[in-house]
Amino acid sequence: MRPGGAGCSAGLLLAVGWLLLAGLQGVCRANFTAVQDPGLGREGEGEGEGEGDEEGDSDGDEESEDDAEAEADADVSNKTIVKEVEFGMCTVTCGIGMREVILTNGCPGGESKCIVRVEECRGAVDCGWGKPISESLESVSLGCVHISPANRFKYVWKLLRPNQQAIVLSNDSAILEVHRETRPLAFQCDTLDNNEIVASIKFTIYTTTEMQMKRSLRPDTDAVLVFVLTIGVIMCIFVIFVLIFIIINWAAVKSFWGPKASTTEVQSELSSVRYKDSTSLDQSPAEIPAHEEDVLSEWNE
Repeated sequence: MRPGGAGCSAGLLLAVGWLLLAGLQGVCRANFTAVQDPGLGREGEGEGEGEGDEEGDSDGDEESEDDAEAEADADVSNKTIVKEVEFGMCTVTCGIGMREVILTNGCPGGESKCIVRVEECRGAVDCGWGKPISESLESVSLGCVHISPANRFKYVWKLLRPNQQAIVLSNDSAILEVHRETRPLAFQCDTLDNNEIVASIKFTIYTTTEMQMKRSLRPDTDAVLVFVLTIGVIMCIFVIFVLIFIIINWAAVKSFWGPKASTTEVQSELSSVRYKDSTSLDQSPAEIPAHEEDVLSEWNE
């Protein structure tokens, strides 16, 4: 081969190598740009997602505001319902009782008021001195303050002593049976609910002699007063029946009393006429001669 031909071929190979190198660099740049483009797309997607998140946050804020308004309206309605509820009077002034819960609005059937429920109520703890449930000359039955069910509460019975500490009795029921002794006794019962005293009442137990004296000193019922009251009631009932009979049979009564009334009127008229006649006859006879004398004197003249 010629030296010139070898040089040409070497230059051609060099040119082709440069072209290949330039092509490879272009391909690498294109790949680098392609690699960077997904990142830019992701940034764009991130921006879009950020805008979407902001819109979602704004929607969430609006929804939370709506929920807050709904809760406020619910609170207002609840307050209104509470204001429309009334409580009845407690059945007791001390201890434990019951009362009615009355709804003044929203009752079924358009009623102005309706009872919603019955609940427990409490008054003053100290109920003072009470009366026995039952008593006789030998024994007395005492009862603590309670409501049903009675086993819900705890009862503490005490025997009171003057100027001394009270004695706690072993009986823990709501009823206590006591036998009378030769001296008066005083008992106290405390009603506890969850170890809290809700009612306290006291009782005095007199002796048998004192009870007999009280019964003998009681005034007997006045028999005369009872008799008078009985007669008065009977007379009132009789008069009422007579009036009712007259009203029902008014026509017969009128026809019965009509002739008697007319006879009485005629007799009164006759008596008045007789009275007039008697008065005219009773005039003095001296008036007649005086009149005749006047006539004679005129004649003589």
